[in-house]
Amino acid sequence: MRHHSRNRSCLYLSTQILNMSKTRCAWVSYDPLYIQYHDTEWGVPVYDDRKLFEFLILETFQAGLSWITILRKRENFRKAFDKFDYKKVAKYDAKKISKLLQDEGIIRNKLKVQAAVSNAQLFMDIQNDFGTFSDYIWGFVNGNTIRNKFKSIKELPPKTELSDKISKDLKKRGFKFVGSTVIYAHMQATGMVNDHTVDCFRYGATGSSRWHLSTAKNLRKSASSAGKKKK
Repeated sequence: MRHHSRNRSCLYLSTQILNMSKTRCAWVSYDPLYIQYHDTEWGVPVYDDRKLFEFLILETFQAGLSWITILRKRENFRKAFDKFDYKKVAKYDAKKISKLLQDEGIIRNKLKVQAAVSNAQLFMDIQNDFGTFSDYIWGFVNGNTIRNKFKSIKELPPKTELSDKISKDLKKRGFKFVGSTVIYAHMQATGMVNDHTVDCFRYGATGSSRWHLSTAKNLRKSASSAGKKKK
């Protein structure tokens, strides 16, 4: 599985090298994983709860480490945490946690592993309160991507007043390892903010509007109503 992923990344890199006219954010190295992540994921709006949970797990484990370290272990995390199925992660017991702490493919930090389990449980609590975690988290920006206009990566903030607010709310609900810096990284990754520098070819290709959020809500309401009628 890891070999297939690496082969795809190398293929992607080789095709991109042919087009050196593309300007990317200066933080992107020549590592194929970094290039692929930047070009296809970073800053693209995410509304799917399972995907949002994946980023939440990866970012909480990244605290104190480089993001490329996490990207290189991403598929190991996917396998170890049941493809980031938060319903399964929420049920992990002491035996499963002990097994995870023996897995050399992930970051074996006991507090972070335990936090992944408790955060999964709280993640579902938010779903019960707001319908979806997506509605909750995107509600902080009213469904609209904050489009910054940074000319240099030196201008990118490690956190903002909004990430402070979200972090505080999550901590109040019991979440662990969700400091403001972690939350801002989550906002960047999931498209809540567009922090591609203005010269990056991806700057104008990412973003979201409130239409996406309201449409998602309407689709869920329609599906819910259809389900009730069938019953």
